[in-house]
Amino acid sequence: MMEIYNLIFTQLVSKFEEIRDTLKKGIEQLEDDDLNYRPNYESNTIANLVVHIEGNINQRIGTGLHGFQDVRSRDNEFSRELYVSKDELLNKIDNSFKLLIESIKELSNEDLLRSIEVRGKAKIVYEVLQQCASHYSEHLGQILYLVKICLGSSYKTTSIYKKTF
Repeated sequence: MMEIYNLIFTQLVSKFEEIRDTLKKGIEQLEDDDLNYRPNYESNTIANLVVHIEGNINQRIGTGLHGFQDVRSRDNEFSRELYVSKDELLNKIDNSFKLLIESIKELSNEDLLRSIEVRGKAKIVYEVLQQCASHYSEHLGQILYLVKICLGSSYKTTSIYKKTF
């Protein structure tokens, strides 16, 4: 049974490290104005999405797991006036994912099955972490799409290079 828990913890840490590293590889290719580019009125910028991921991590992990005071302002994460520099975004990614990954490493086997409240509903910690992985992966896809829009043919892939014919 212990091996299963070790596998779960290893997989969770690996997934969040992959998301963090891929986010950074995409963002590092852009300038500040690109990171704050909005393709249309209804779309988010990369900065909005990173600030949103940070807010979610702070709320789900900081508040949900550690009991920190919830200071999140979700609406402000999507503000059309938000402008964040590349360095600030990279720091937000480093700091929030550090909290997330170190928190996972500190969990006990029993903690994975502990119930916490998320939006008024009881959820076990493992379920919350899986939802976070899905949520951040969805936003990662949006961010990489915006990176590609901004860079066009100068985009450097963050994963496997495609063959040229």
